[in-house]
Amino acid sequence: MTEEAIALLSTCWASIRDLGASISTAEWDLPTDCPGWSVRDNVSHLIAIERKLLGLPGDASLDDYPAYVKNDLGRSNEDAIEARRRRSGADVLAEFVEVTAERERMLLAMSTDDFDRLGWSPIGEIPYRQFMTVRLFDCWAHEQDMRRALGRPGHLTGPVVDAVMAWHRRTLGFIVGKKAGAPDGAVVVFSVTGPTVARLVVEVHDRRASVVESASATPTATLTLDTETFNALLCGRWTADDARAARRLALDGDIALASAVAGAMSYVI
Repeated sequence: MTEEAIALLSTCWASIRDLGASISTAEWDLPTDCPGWSVRDNVSHLIAIERKLLGLPGDASLDDYPAYVKNDLGRSNEDAIEARRRRSGADVLAEFVEVTAERERMLLAMSTDDFDRLGWSPIGEIPYRQFMTVRLFDCWAHEQDMRRALGRPGHLTGPVVDAVMAWHRRTLGFIVGKKAGAPDGAVVVFSVTGPTVARLVVEVHDRRASVVESASATPTATLTLDTETFNALLCGRWTADDARAARRLALDGDIALASAVAGAMSYVI
């Protein structure tokens, strides 16, 4: 099977595997930007989702859940994490390697019809191919959560990142138009400085915001930020205040609008 998603997932899983091999015993317990989750817990979460997609049984349900858990998916995440909290990081990583290898074999055995087929996903019923893009986004986002906690930046360029940036791009009109309430005629630019460089332009016409190839007028507001900050804001890991305090986000033009957009960037549940 030559589906692009298979190669991208394999690349991302290999990057997580290689990162995991570098983690010391103490580092597995470092806290990440995901509330209540350690580095180990991020890997446990990924294991649980891929096990579910293999049709394997879930972990035992907890009696009580942390306040940040809001839905059934969140509860199943916590079940998986708690089941692995007393295991060594190396042991959890070994399970991740085993489970993702089995998932890759499963994906390679699937047909084009299988990838076209509609089915469940966290964002609603979509073709399995699109669901695998959601899985790629989730895996890469949690890899970045781990890297930030460990102080080991990386995997910020390449085909996986390009796919994630394309996924982010599709939400920018909603963020600028609906969440930030940009007025008609507004031109908002996200200037992403790298390592993956992008200039993403959103224009508002007839009360509808959409991403365009290039600005038709002088930008009303510009947000300048690096790839890591762009992702951390869209994933809700950092606030705009966090990013500005760290000098990772600069606002230009209509500062009120730019601030509103920056504050509205989080869209990941």
